[in-house]
Amino acid sequence: MSGFDVLTRGDVLDSALQARDYLVSCGVPGALAAKDPRLWGRRAVDHSRLGWLDLPFASRGLLNQVNGLVSEARYSGLDHIVLIGVGAESLAAQAVMEAHAPALAGAGGTPERPSGELTVLDGGDTAALAFAMERLDRTLVVLASKAGVSLEGDAYRRIFAAAFRERGLSEREIASRFLVITDHGSPLHDFARQCGYRIGLTDPYLPGHYGALSAYGLVPAVLAGADADRLLEEAASLVPSLSKDEDNPGLLLGAVIGGCAQQGPGGLARDKVLLREPGGPGALSAWISQLLAVGTGKRGRGVLAFEPPGARGEFPDVHGVSVNPRSAAQDESDTSVWAPLGAQFLLWEYATAVAGWLLGVNPFEAGSTVVQEAEDDAATLLRTVAGGSLTQERPVYVEDDIEVHADFPWPAGAELQTVLGGLVASVPSDGYLAVMTYLSGDFSGRYLAPSLARASGRPVAYGPGPGYPHATGPVHKDGPGNGAFLIITGEPAPGDALAAHPVPGRPYSLAQLQIARALGELRALRARRLPVIRLHLRNPVEGAGRLTEAVRAVAGARRP
Repeated sequence: MSGFDVLTRGDVLDSALQARDYLVSCGVPGALAAKDPRLWGRRAVDHSRLGWLDLPFASRGLLNQVNGLVSEARYSGLDHIVLIGVGAESLAAQAVMEAHAPALAGAGGTPERPSGELTVLDGGDTAALAFAMERLDRTLVVLASKAGVSLEGDAYRRIFAAAFRERGLSEREIASRFLVITDHGSPLHDFARQCGYRIGLTDPYLPGHYGALSAYGLVPAVLAGADADRLLEEAASLVPSLSKDEDNPGLLLGAVIGGCAQQGPGGLARDKVLLREPGGPGALSAWISQLLAVGTGKRGRGVLAFEPPGARGEFPDVHGVSVNPRSAAQDESDTSVWAPLGAQFLLWEYATAVAGWLLGVNPFEAGSTVVQEAEDDAATLLRTVAGGSLTQERPVYVEDDIEVHADFPWPAGAELQTVLGGLVASVPSDGYLAVMTYLSGDFSGRYLAPSLARASGRPVAYGPGPGYPHATGPVHKDGPGNGAFLIITGEPAPGDALAAHPVPGRPYSLAQLQIARALGELRALRARRLPVIRLHLRNPVEGAGRLTEAVRAVAGARRP
């Protein structure tokens, strides 16, 4: 696909056209293309925060530098890239690799083996870590973070360094197996230099959620065999249209997102987006979700994206957006967006900037400290773990090895179905429910989302922690404040030695780190007086099945 287009229809079209006309009358397209920071006030945005507009061209120099590293890695037999990053730092590279996979098919349509492969470790399932540990002899570890190293980054770095050491590698050889991508002058920059790691530096003024076409998105994917030259060409082909008042797909998409998110004549804001991809939800949808959440989730406003399993039914405050649908005639979404991946990145970044302008928020801020405060809280909990349990909080109720942790008194004779019914009943009429799973294994909020949507009559977002709350935290905590939350934790699955194994040099295991992350998120949500419960599965395999049955029972009893 070489072209790009945005098609919208129905009542969304009316809102979009009004918003677009207003944007044009205010000179937004020209000012944004000229990187004029005064769009958001005299001192709100620094000119350098708009450098993402230049990345389709500026990143070509980066690729010239990376090509030498790729050749060196392949010569050394390193074709398995492990990317350690939470949130935006990992999602763009994942999306690149997913889009790159079909291009690897041969003339006969059979997939050829890529020149490399990418495994992402974001603090969730230990299965990915086990997969990577089986390929140590050909593994290069990329640690990506704009600031300091995260709790997960520190743990995984220690695990890999110890594993390399056990293989007999010298400290110098171990250092050569690590590449750090970070901002110039960041704490991680200094740390990596002290360790002797390879270092790739980025612009410290570039917003992290706008870094898909920077080293964060490109370098891991290029090392794993993706064609980033083509990606940048796709993005560059979009650039000339972004300064236009007409035939500007970025302006129209931004008008759709921002125009719908504003309150209409009936007082209803369509500030929720249902993202559809032809093959089902993928890394691109997840990347778009974090971009919208971080870019617009501020000052009581924000746009939250959902995936189809969590949006069964018709919701008046949700509008659908299809990404590269196969057929416009058969597409049931309000808006369709066609573009190759490189252009998709730039298109959505531009649209988020426009939507933020319409909503009166600065889209280039990383938000408040909502993400960091949850991680800091988790770190505080982990510092005391050697002395006992992570939390002294007792469950208010236990049913079939499922612990219920809630802030309200437990009524006599109640059961798990009761608390789940109470949670879905707490979702505001204009709100949503979010499911965050901190588990090792393949159990996902995806399995609960359809039933919870039917039970609550509201859309349901979901994702694994800490990646999902890290990526979308600003809209949950600094946005409209109309969410209810279900956090699911669990004991390590039987035989999961990696989860139970202590992190080298730390007084905790990966399983304890995962629980601490969940507790930090729980406390952050409670501090904002948002409805939240935590369910802890003492037996993660059987507990997942029982929880699924309980949720289905609630949906059957509470059909709206």
